[in-house]
Amino acid sequence: MSQPQFQSPHHNPYNQQPGLPYAPHPAYPAPFGQQPRRGHPVGAFFLGFLASVVVSVIYTGITVATYKEQSADTAQTLYVLHGLLNGAAVGAVIGLVGRRSAGAQISGAVIAPLGVFFGYTNAVPLIIADGQGVPAIGDMMEVDPFIPAKAWWGSQSDTEWLSLLGLAVAAGAAWGLAFVIGKRR
Repeated sequence: MSQPQFQSPHHNPYNQQPGLPYAPHPAYPAPFGQQPRRGHPVGAFFLGFLASVVVSVIYTGITVATYKEQSADTAQTLYVLHGLLNGAAVGAVIGLVGRRSAGAQISGAVIAPLGVFFGYTNAVPLIIADGQGVPAIGDMMEVDPFIPAKAWWGSQSDTEWLSLLGLAVAAGAAWGLAFVIGKRR
């Protein structure tokens, strides 16, 4: 067996410039320097969902408390305002927490319309219970469990366009506000 021959320090088989005996490390940012601010899209989604639930519960409560005194125009206006308020609340929260995250902004445009839909449909069984008693909810579930969704769609009063308007207002307000607020953060 032959032993490896000793190479002189001047031996450079790859024709490289002589340098430091160690490889330089890549530059890392200073630990106390300004760090880029990134949003938290998952946190934005969950906080936006929470905001939507809170606004929807308030809308449901107002609707149940005042449905006897509401005209059809008042109920429709309240529904569209609920869409605007739900979208604004969701959009503001998502813009603050999610910042520039496009995924968070899109999630707001999905969450807010769902909050508008469920805010309306959750009021229907409560109104039925207020007018006919709690057992009437069980009867409704046996006969047709989709009565709240049919009432929302306006199948008996030709107000489908209004149902869609509330969803569009909520989605537009949520996405627009999340985009504007997130862009500034």
